Amino acid sequence: MYDQTRAQQPPDRDRDQNRTGHRPAQPDALLPSEERDAVLDRLRKAINTFADAPRDALEEAEGAFDDAAAHLANALARRRGTLHESWQDQDVETHAEELRVALRQYREITQRLVRL
Repeated sequence: MYDQTRAQQPPDRDRDQNRTGHRPAQPDALLPSEERDAVLDRLRKAINTFADAPRDALEEAEGAFDDAAAHLANALARRRGTLHESWQDQDVETHAEELRVALRQYREITQRLVRL
């Protein structure tokens, strides 16, 4: 039988939900909260000061962007190092599950990156 409600849902909705109908937990944030908050504070400052000092606001926004990019690059390098260490010395036959977990983590972080 045709289910109109289901047909109107975005195509990836079913894949994002488990059998209980709940969405899976969100992935870990790439930036630690203190770094993320500092960048967002700078961005808010830029937005709030734009009317009075547009050039200063743009310089502040650019600085926030640069900080975010640097923090992200550092976080990704740490994540890559941790992932690499998790599998580099593993015996393929005795630790196949750990290797699958590492591959899944590489896939998830890479997919998140390409969606940025």
